[in-house]
Amino acid sequence: MRVLVVEDNPHVARQLAEALKRGGYVVDVAYDGEDGKFLGQNEPYDAVILDLGLPKSEGLTVLQRWRHEGRKMPILILTARDTWREKVLGLRAGADDYLTKPFEVEEVVARIEALIRRAAGHASSVLTWGAVTLDTSRQRVTVQDQPLELTALEFRTLSYFLHHPHAVISKTQLTEHIYNQDFDLDSNVIEVLINRLRKKLGASFISTHRGKGYQLTELDHET
Repeated sequence: MRVLVVEDNPHVARQLAEALKRGGYVVDVAYDGEDGKFLGQNEPYDAVILDLGLPKSEGLTVLQRWRHEGRKMPILILTARDTWREKVLGLRAGADDYLTKPFEVEEVVARIEALIRRAAGHASSVLTWGAVTLDTSRQRVTVQDQPLELTALEFRTLSYFLHHPHAVISKTQLTEHIYNQDFDLDSNVIEVLINRLRKKLGASFISTHRGKGYQLTELDHET
């Protein structure tokens, strides 16, 4: 899962990015409203953390622009403006959640996890497909109740599939959501990654749709 942090305070931005990376997310950071707006317009984020008090373009203006253009990613607003009017303005402009500064970084990560989960239609932090279970809050995967060791990249990939269990996911889509924005999209690394997951989860766990992408094998069709 890929998250954009738009925060002009380098220390706060670094704290958020490091905590999100520990939580298994790919993170891009913008330090002003113009750069943040551009990234949000052109990159496929699973969620955004957006400060309101930004240089060059106010966070509320950025938020309104994204929503006007049809960008639907969940957005968590951060601000030092602890008034109910600011909260109402942000929520009515299209924000999905709101936190005031100072805040606990762990709470921000938990709220982002919940926003991404709900956007994909999941109420629980535990995602299951057949015998495979992934706990997003604990970053733990089990197969038939037995722990399974995955690399950080394998975990992000499996998490993306389980958040979108019935979708056919293209190589480009998968790459955009599990790697940083400067990753080489022409690489065959996705095929290698899928094969590694198949070795750990079973050859039939992920199906290939030639020319389209990959999909979790429907449970009724498993052998």
